[in-house]
Amino acid sequence: MISLDTAIDAFETLRLLVIGDVMLDRFIYGEVRRVSPEAPVPIISMDNQQERAGGAANVAQNIAALGAICDLIGVVGDDEAAENLSGLLAANPAIRAHLIRDPQRRTTLKMRFVATLHSTHLLRADSEDVHSITPELEDLVIEAARKSLPMADAVVLSDYAKGVLGDRVLQTVIADARGLGKPVIVDPKSAVFARYAGASVLTPNMGELMAAAQVPALQDEASIVSAAQRLIREADSEALLVTCGAHGVTVVTREGKFASYPAEASRVADVSGAGDTVAATFSLALAAGAGFFHSTRLANAAAGIAVGKPSTGEVTANELRAAFLQRPHIDIAASILTDASHAQTVVRAWQEKGMVVGFTNGCFDLLHEGHIALLATARAQCDRLIVGLNSDASVSRLKGPKRPIQSGSARAAVLAALQMVDAVVLFEEDTPLSLITRLAPDMLFKGADYRLEDVVGREVVEARGGRVCLIDLLPEVSTTGIIASISAAQSSENG
Repeated sequence: MISLDTAIDAFETLRLLVIGDVMLDRFIYGEVRRVSPEAPVPIISMDNQQERAGGAANVAQNIAALGAICDLIGVVGDDEAAENLSGLLAANPAIRAHLIRDPQRRTTLKMRFVATLHSTHLLRADSEDVHSITPELEDLVIEAARKSLPMADAVVLSDYAKGVLGDRVLQTVIADARGLGKPVIVDPKSAVFARYAGASVLTPNMGELMAAAQVPALQDEASIVSAAQRLIREADSEALLVTCGAHGVTVVTREGKFASYPAEASRVADVSGAGDTVAATFSLALAAGAGFFHSTRLANAAAGIAVGKPSTGEVTANELRAAFLQRPHIDIAASILTDASHAQTVVRAWQEKGMVVGFTNGCFDLLHEGHIALLATARAQCDRLIVGLNSDASVSRLKGPKRPIQSGSARAAVLAALQMVDAVVLFEEDTPLSLITRLAPDMLFKGADYRLEDVVGREVVEARGGRVCLIDLLPEVSTTGIIASISAAQSSENG
């Protein structure tokens, strides 16, 4: 399992294939000052309009915004909306769009009328043809897919029930992709999940899940998990990611493991296209090797960012990365864990949520730039970093009777206030072996002045599939050196 930061960094190395129903989203903005005398409806004074790629094309835009390359296959008409959509996609160098023209078809156009005050949606008007594409067009879609599949790291099937993803296209693409070892992620519209049989993951919203499960309501997490497990079997899939709107997301695996993450939006400006953002982010993270739970956490965070933007705004890798690096509320006391038992409970809770937990240790008597560099480098490679801190008695045994300079409580408070440190726990022994054994972290960090075979706790971490990482230290920076400089300065003043 890789950390969230590592997964995000990997996005720019990936290439995804998106197939599905493309459309053009047109947002018409204006002020509403009065009600029509002809009917009780508001009158909008149109100020401006914006056009954006929608549906499967919006999934592609989101993938490109996150730093990856995207091949897009869809079917459009021979009309103005198709020309405008083609122009939008051509302007993005990260998207390789293959839009198949059907003169007998209208390109799906969604027009949204939005009052500029509070971005209130007044009306949506759709212009489209909803019917299956012809067998000849299906052949062209499959042919284009087979050309792109070998280069793809994952496949996203974006089904808006406009007719592109018929049974033959679905079954052929899924079988071809899985035969090449490519994960297939489906954003489903059909209530018959068996149509997507063999896909790796399905990403329905709550309404789609209820329709597929044929239940009027899903009241709690347990009922969502139960319905999801039944549908996973029906679709012969590995997992389901359920988007629950304001309640966040829930991911359920074939083995029955599950996790729910609350919605992360600080404000909601427009929910248009949020499902596309989820599908794009989740698919990229899964292709990067982040696993179902990490991928879901990233997708949930991306959705929280997206709904805070007007229209169908994309999310960038830097925005997503910032969402996990920020710690706006730092509770120093809560970050100082009272004992190993308390620390073990905290670490297990993190790991059960799919987080990669890192561990490092030391005396940290006088915090200096070398400590900061080590901690920052360690935190960049894991999702939570816990620092084992030698107690005062332990420091005295290791460093001599005049140490530590600062008490354990003072050293713990300084460390806990750092953005890159998620928790601090003191230990009494001379080495952290007992603490590492009890906490069982996923990663163990130590300075590169150690040899790998000399790192305390290495065997414990590696035995459970974890990793030990040696971090280069800043030269000529140490607490001992700082103390010596202070002593020398005092001697000079006294002399």
